Amino acid sequence: MKRIGFIGLGIMGKPMARNLLAAGYPLAVYDIVPAAMETVVAAGATAAASSREVAAQSDVVITMLPNSPEVRQAVLGEDGVLAGARPGLILIDMSSIAPLASREIAEAAAARGVRMLDAPVSGGEPKAIQGTLAIMAGGPQDVFDEVKDILGKMGSSVTRVGDIGSGNVAKLANQMIVALNIAAMSEAMVLATKAGVDPKKVFEAIRGGLAGSTVLEAKMPLVLAGNFKPGFRIELHIKDLMNALDTAHAIGVPVPLSSGVLEILQALKVGGKGGDDHGGIVQFYEDLARIRVREH
Repeated sequence: MKRIGFIGLGIMGKPMARNLLAAGYPLAVYDIVPAAMETVVAAGATAAASSREVAAQSDVVITMLPNSPEVRQAVLGEDGVLAGARPGLILIDMSSIAPLASREIAEAAAARGVRMLDAPVSGGEPKAIQGTLAIMAGGPQDVFDEVKDILGKMGSSVTRVGDIGSGNVAKLANQMIVALNIAAMSEAMVLATKAGVDPKKVFEAIRGGLAGSTVLEAKMPLVLAGNFKPGFRIELHIKDLMNALDTAHAIGVPVPLSSGVLEILQALKVGGKGGDDHGGIVQFYEDLARIRVREH
């Protein structure tokens, strides 16, 4: 059984690491916030003092970090993964970062004999806890085949999209669709509520039709309850959409709808709501219409 290292134990990383432990994998963990390691170590993981130390005792290293700069530091830094890696180690970056950054990190890794996949996820904290994430991977087929079973302990859908970087392209597409879905749901439900119709009844009426979606099922109950506890924070969705816009503009793809939702998210962040769940997009529309979408 492969020894796994896990770097980044935030909202998503912690339950993902715990699912690997539950599956019986030997696990070494590291986070720049020592307290973040406590519950995973209590569940059986070994604490490491750096990313370098994680790599030194692992066959596979998984990173789950906020953005490209953090992944670069964790992998390429003085005490990073490559400093402690042996040739043949597999690096799986499950962070959502810019596709170009994935390719650059993979090139540096290859120079040290380290193979890499970019394998971002979708599903938020609930599916991370359940081990039912959707995982979209980019990288060599043989590397993907070697670690697919490991990925399957964290996700119920594990798909190789193409070469390195393509996993993050798929994630950017996912994040665009999710943001636009939440915004459309929010706009429609504010309309229904302002028109005097119970939004819960509207939800029940449309969920089985063409407007039904995973986003609607996941987010509408939280909106009705006024629960914006973060499963996926607005500030992180801003990061993903900024990466999407940068990538789109670099290859000449106009993305007007995504640009508009990004500005809505930015407005919410300026208003102090960057730490809310992205289902909190509804608050932007609620403030405009001066009404709250809640269960009657």
